[in-house]
Amino acid sequence: MKYFTLVLFCIIHLSASAIENPNIIIILADDMGYSDLGCYGGEISTPNLDKLAGRGVKFTQFYNAARCCPTRASLLTGLYPHQAGVGSMMSDQGVPSYRGDISSQCVTIAEVLKLSGYRTYMSGKWHVTKHVDRWRTWLSEDEKIYTSKHNWPLQRGFDEFFGTIHGAGSYYNPSTLTRNNTPVNPEEGFYYTDAISEHAVKFIRQHVDEDKTD
Repeated sequence: MKYFTLVLFCIIHLSASAIENPNIIIILADDMGYSDLGCYGGEISTPNLDKLAGRGVKFTQFYNAARCCPTRASLLTGLYPHQAGVGSMMSDQGVPSYRGDISSQCVTIAEVLKLSGYRTYMSGKWHVTKHVDRWRTWLSEDEKIYTSKHNWPLQRGFDEFFGTIHGAGSYYNPSTLTRNNTPVNPEEGFYYTDAISEHAVKFIRQHVDEDKTD
């Protein structure tokens, strides 16, 4: 059983048995230039990432938006950001291309891969939909503090999710930390980068263990 993984941003696992379906790992890092990696001519040594590029797919022509939300929307859908409804950030500017909410007319990479037998997981920052109205009451049971979940990861093709719905936030106490569709509190000693990395590894190992029992 194969798996597809979008690490730190998304993790996707394959459940089809066809040998020609490859395992896939995608890592989206905010604010990293195209030439920061050694495999693209960067001066900093990045041997492990270079190894991933050498054994995987290396793009020589690609489009990248200058901001995080549009970049995520484009990577998820294969469209230009404005075609996916996220031409800018999360504010609704009153036109279809700039709703700040990934369009229901788009198909995500997770939704497409599931049709081919992949299992899909995501760990990290989502940031392509409306998030919460009042961050400080994220876990309050007395108020409805979140908007519709129709564009949350599980509703857009992912089998499991751990990370944040909103973009910016504390590394120690992120305001929209979520497991699947449920807001959660960070545990003692929590650090966001470590947590999403550990969940990425956990998802992969969990999938391997489940495959052995099938």
